[in-house]
Amino acid sequence: MRLFPALLISHGRVSRRLGLGPRSRLDMMRNLVTALVRHERIETTWVRADEMRFYAEKEKDLIHKLFKMLAPRFESHSSNYTNMYQIPTRQNLDRAKMAVIEYKGNPYPPLITPKRDNDKTLLNQLIKGYRLEKARATA
Repeated sequence: MRLFPALLISHGRVSRRLGLGPRSRLDMMRNLVTALVRHERIETTWVRADEMRFYAEKEKDLIHKLFKMLAPRFESHSSNYTNMYQIPTRQNLDRAKMAVIEYKGNPYPPLITPKRDNDKTLLNQLIKGYRLEKARATA
């Protein structure tokens, strides 16, 4: 008995099965990308966000916002225009793996705060003192 037979044989499937069919899948992707362009950050399942990432960089809807606001912001970027972060799963419904996808440089506060290299932490002060003591001992 195999535990994961679907992982072994793909049967020619190229894309994930999202929605009720191809038309439903495209409508869902169109709605997600339109919401991303309009709001610049949305919360959805990980699978949908990962699938939508490809379409988010090709969207032609909301032309005014794309060319007046987003295009100048991404002039310096060469490849990716989006960030995708994993957030806690939905525990009360279906335990789906959730994600947040956003355009880079959006006006919202960052989800992950960047770590600062602070010289005033206890560990950095101890290392600095050790280095100074070692330098004095060798000199």
